Amino acid sequence: MSRYVLVVDDIQVAATTIAEALDLLGYETRVAYGSRPAIESLAHRLPDVILLDINMPGLDGIEVCRYLRRDPRTAKIPIIAISVETQEETVAQARKAGVNAFLPKPIDMDALEKTLKRLLPRPP
Repeated sequence: MSRYVLVVDDIQVAATTIAEALDLLGYETRVAYGSRPAIESLAHRLPDVILLDINMPGLDGIEVCRYLRRDPRTAKIPIIAISVETQEETVAQARKAGVNAFLPKPIDMDALEKTLKRLLPRPP
């Protein structure tokens, strides 16, 4: 059974590129182009892990992460923040909001694969 990853990014090319790479690695993916579509998609199916862009219009990734951590249904889902902003302040804010890992954009697929393996328990 493949693991289900929700990729959240308001830049369609970035989101689909990551999703396609994850598909090749054997993950099932869904793409949400922004915060609201991501939150709405959680009503249908909860992912095993969320890749969450930090810089998005409206609700940014930090606020989305805080929202997800307050909801008992999503509080324990691992969240990997992704961003072109890698300043210490941004990373610290993301960690304080509850992300489990932070990866800089452009995404290094080897680093992403290692992070996913670290955060996702082995399936039974």
